Order: sequence, then C-alpha cells, then structure tokens
Amino acid sequence: MMLILRIMKRNYNILVLVLLLAFASCSFTTKTFSDPNKDKLLLQVITYVLERGHFDPQDMNDEFSMEVYSDYLDNLDPLKRYFYQSDIDEFEKYKTEIDDQIKAYDLSFFNLTHERLLQRIEEAKVIYKEVLSKPFDYTIDEEFSSDYDSSPYVKTKKEMKERWRKQLKFSNISNYDELVIEQENLEKNADSQDEDSENESKIVTPKTSQEIEKEAREATLKSIDTYYTDYIDDMQRKDWFSMYINAIVAEFDPHTTYFAPEDKDVFNQQMSGKLEGIGARLQKRMDNIKIVELISGGPAWRGKDLEVGDIIMKVRQENEEQPVNIVGMRIDDAIKLIKGPKGTNVYLTIKKVDGTVEDVKITRDIVELEETYAKSSIVEKDNKKFGVIDLPKFYVDFEDYKKRNAASDIKQEIERLKDEGMEGLVLDLRNNGGGSLPVVVDIAGMFIKDGPVVQVRSTGEPKEVLDDKDKSIVWDGPLVILVNELSASASEILAAAMQDYKRAIIIGSKQTYGKGTVQSFYDLNRMIRGNKEGDLGALKLTTQKYYRINGGSVQLEGVKSDVVVPDRYSFIDIGEKDQENPLSWDEIDAADYESWDRYFDYDATIKSSSNRMKDNEQLKLIEANAKWVKERMDEKTHSLNYTTYRQRLDLNEEQAKQFDKISDYKTNLTFESLPYETRLFENDTILKEKRERWHTSLSQDVYIEEALNVLEDLKMSYSIKKVATVKD
Repeated sequence: MMLILRIMKRNYNILVLVLLLAFASCSFTTKTFSDPNKDKLLLQVITYVLERGHFDPQDMNDEFSMEVYSDYLDNLDPLKRYFYQSDIDEFEKYKTEIDDQIKAYDLSFFNLTHERLLQRIEEAKVIYKEVLSKPFDYTIDEEFSSDYDSSPYVKTKKEMKERWRKQLKFSNISNYDELVIEQENLEKNADSQDEDSENESKIVTPKTSQEIEKEAREATLKSIDTYYTDYIDDMQRKDWFSMYINAIVAEFDPHTTYFAPEDKDVFNQQMSGKLEGIGARLQKRMDNIKIVELISGGPAWRGKDLEVGDIIMKVRQENEEQPVNIVGMRIDDAIKLIKGPKGTNVYLTIKKVDGTVEDVKITRDIVELEETYAKSSIVEKDNKKFGVIDLPKFYVDFEDYKKRNAASDIKQEIERLKDEGMEGLVLDLRNNGGGSLPVVVDIAGMFIKDGPVVQVRSTGEPKEVLDDKDKSIVWDGPLVILVNELSASASEILAAAMQDYKRAIIIGSKQTYGKGTVQSFYDLNRMIRGNKEGDLGALKLTTQKYYRINGGSVQLEGVKSDVVVPDRYSFIDIGEKDQENPLSWDEIDAADYESWDRYFDYDATIKSSSNRMKDNEQLKLIEANAKWVKERMDEKTHSLNYTTYRQRLDLNEEQAKQFDKISDYKTNLTFESLPYETRLFENDTILKEKRERWHTSLSQDVYIEEALNVLEDLKMSYSIKKVATVKD
C-alpha cells in the first residue's frame, strides 16, 4: 500500500504544487527522429528536448547516472520488499552506465529491472498470502522500523519473508485494534442493557482474541489483494517505462516531468477546470468500474439516472451496435470509452446499487469542475462590508485563452462584490499551487495602474519584464492576500508583486513554497513528422526563472509574509528547498517601478496585526499542534506488542485532546453568497451545500478573521490620511 501512496503523493506534487506554465512551441525541430521502437523513440526525443530546452541542462555523466540509478530503484521498491541484495549487485554494473545508455537509446538497464521487478512481484504475492495465512502473535515484544531508507536489502528468501511478516503485522495491527475496540463497545452496551430485557437479539457473544485476530488478518489480505488486482496488475510496460523516464528528467529539477498520454489529459483538465464527458468520477473496485461521485451540473447529475455506487458494466457508442464489456478492464481504458466530444451519446449498462441492471443513455457535454474555479463571499464587520475571494489555482484553457480563465473570473467576482458595497478585499491563495503565467500578470494588473509584474530570464538571454499595460484598475481599495507553505509559483508572483508595490499586506506562513521557475509544456508528438508510433505524451520542462520586480528571486526562499502566523504546515518539510535537485537562488537588477501611494498606512497596520496575532490563543494552539504532529511524523520505530501499541495510541489520543479547541473556534462573522449565486441555489442544491460548508469554514477561520481586521485598519488609515491630504 505504501508504494501506491508514494506514487499518488508524487503525482499530487506534479499536478498541484508545481504548476507554473508558459505556452510553448517547439523551436528546435530540425532534427529528424525515427525509430520503430516507441520506447527508444521517446527517449531520443526527450533527451533532445532536455539538452536544448532546459534552463540549466545537466551534464549526463557518471554522477548523473548514479543519481538516476538511486532514485529509480527507490521509486520501484521504496519499501525494499521486492529486490534482493543479489539483484542490486547485478544492477550495480549499470550504476555509471545509464548516461551512456541514454545517449545510445539503449534500454538494457530498464529491461533488466522491469523484468526482475515483475518476477519479484509474483514472488511477493506468494509470500504475503503465506504470511497472512498464519496468526500474528501480538503478545511478543518486537518492533517494526519504518525508516526504509536506512534498511538494507535482504539477502535470502528467509529474510524477505521476515521483512514482509513485520510489515504486514504492522499493517494488520490497526485492523486488529479497531476490532478489539468494536468488541469492547458491544460488550459495554450489552452490560448497560436491562438484565430483564427479553430482546435476545441484543445478546452479544464475545469474540475470542484469536477470532478477532483472524478477522483482522482476512481484512488485511483482502485489502492487499485489491491493491495488486486493481493497481499493480493493471500496470503495463509503458507505465513502468514512464517511471524510468521520470527518474531521468527529475535529475534536471523537481518540476521537469514527463506526462504519459493519459496523464497529459488529466493535467489539461486540471488546468482548464473542465472536461468533455458524462461528469462522473470513477474508481476501480476489484474488477468493477464504480461511480464514486457525480459532478454538480454535469450530464450524469442532470439526468438523474446514475447514482454513486452504481457499477458500469458495458459501454456502447451511438454509432456502434455492440457494447463493450468493461468488467476487468483497466480504468484508463474504460474512461476513454466513456468520455467523448460534447453532443455525442453514450449508452451505459448499469448495475444499480439495488442489484437491478438497466441501460442508460447520456448525452456528453462539457463538464466544469467547479472546485477549480474562483468563488467569492461577502461579510459584514462593524457596519463595513468586505469581500473574500478564494482562488484554488491560476487556471486557463490552453486551447483558447479568451475562454474562461482565472483572470476573467476574478475580475467578474470583484465587480460583483463592488456592486454589493465591498470596502476591502481578501484574496485567499492558500494551497494554490500556481498555474498560468499570463493569467497571473493579468490578475496583478487589476490592482495597479500599470507597470512591471514579474521579470523572466532564459539561459543566455536578456531578462524580459512582463508588464501590466492596462491603465485601468479593477480594485483600488484595501487588499490582503493570504498565503501558506503550499502557495507556489503563480501565487508567489502575485504575492511578491503586491508586496513590492506595497499594494497588499501578505498574511501567512514564514515563507511560501519557494518555486521561482517557469515551465513550458511540450507536446512531444509535434517533434515527429508523420508519427506512426502512437501518442508519445508531453514533457513539462523548466525553461526560465522568474524574479520579483525588486530583482530578488523567490526560488527556495519564497515570499516572506508581512504578518507571519503559524499553521499546520509550519514544521513540515514541504517547500522547494526540501525537494531533490532544486535550482539555486540568485538575483538580477530591479525593474523600474514605483510603490503604491493611495493613503494607506501599511507599516502601522502590519505592526498592529503582528501584535494581535502574537497574543492570539488560537494561533498558539495551532503552533503547538503543528509541533506535536511533526514529532509524531518523525517517529520511525513502532511496537508490535499490542499492549504497548495500545498504550501509545491512548497516550496520543489523550495528548491530542488539548487540540480539540482548534476545531471549536468560532467567530461572530456571517458569510453570504452573492445574489447571482443564491439564484442558482434554487436548481442546484449541491452547489448550495458546497457554499454553506465553505461559509461555515470561513466563520471558523482565524486567518480570515485577522485578514478582515487588517482590512478594517487599512480602511480607517485610508480615510484618515485621505482627509489629512485633502486638508493640506
């Protein structure tokens, strides 16, 4: 299970934390590429693009080779429960030869590791089934170490089985604990019943510890069987080869990433906030493709024929007579059949939750992923109205920039908030991993008259200053920007520009993520004339660095908040500086700009806010909780004695109670949707529920509360200084 979690985490980092893109067209396509082997062709094209397009090309030498070797094996077998030391000894001869193999488009190392891994996976299936066929003894005093990096590779089958035994015993102990607690609760409830009760159905027959242990083991076995059936067995050679390619490109920097064709589609959907299809999120459970969510407003949601829990058994296109059975099919392949262009019909054979089977016709449409888009709320505080805009990412439609994007949406929300009498604005960029470079320049321009927003530099080229050339200002009132450690790239460009202009007060973490690089998205298929080898996917390539208008870079250092407040990420290593192979920090000459001069007393406001936050009990509790969580995360040794394990859990639970007050925190603020949105609620109850939950979270958010305090201070200083200036 740890392998899939690791891969999922890696994909999350790729798709969320590092999204700062420029539009790219290949300008170095004079070379002719041709190789009947698709894998060799892909390697050939990617290395060509890396060498000529990357901001800081790496020398493919022995040192580079050793890094690829180490990272690739770590990705293949992070828990060290597949490969033996003898495998590693065999692989070692390639440790300094991978660079030579890359240049020669030689796949010998990949082929060897891939074939060996498949062999070891099949052996692992036998091992885990054998281990889980026998009871675990939780009375023995033994420990399990989750410090996989320090663990050696095993040398014998006996050692491998022992490694699996401890890992599975550790995985199983949580299941065992849950069942023990469940049994204890049943017995307590039974004891509390009236002894004269005639309801025999409530009589509890206690389970023995042996029965509980067996039930827990069976649950663990089912979970691991599902993991291998639904994920590992579904992986094809091309999926493993993508991992190898990414081990190579990741040595250039953390944000240069290869996207296989399926991943490229997902990326485009994430960035545009929309897709064409039926509007259902699917998941493979055993051999079945199950509906796990209906997207609000999508065709499936509108039609009311599908519901969460339904299983899609067959798919038929409107121009075909026979349906395709998708039971047991890879989920990626099933999704390809179900998705399709707007206006086309697809016919699904559905097994309903109640067991009945029926055919459903759905007309595909463009599905908008609303959670991607900006949303706004109005709040009244001390007879003043303030606006809050939450921006999850700087989204854009790559195919047509003039269509819906974050800039046009932000402008529209600001105008709507102004119509409601907004006197100050909070722009929430927390957890915003970035997005489109042109979009962030447009958004920054809404808060200043004109001038530079960001500076960009390519290797060997003079710097380029990206300006706001539109002299109109959408919002000239008080502005606060909220950030945290996960605010990256485009979020950092906007926060840095507003800070340098003294246009906004930045409230949040000690520093933001620290990503000061620009990526371009290259469709690799455009590199091949008359490509007959199939879709090669795409490469997200670091091509530039960006700099603040004051000349400094946010690379590694991030944007330092004007008002620093602790949060749950304060002590966790999640920034650019904590990644492998980040580019270095540097600086260039400042651009020509003038600070904002609209009567606001920023220095006094920042000092006042810092004093308030320093004495805030809620923030002190959040900081203490963040430290406590970090300590728990750093624990690498775990007892496999159930009594000791339970004592540790009970202690953690007791310690955690001191932090319960964090979620109990409430302000006296009431947040409301704008009129246009409340009208939508009449026909969209799901949207209404989503907004109600958001408003509830805002009313419990100490950072939002302080942002509104700052807006109030800015509003007062604006009024006082404006009056004083007029009198002068």
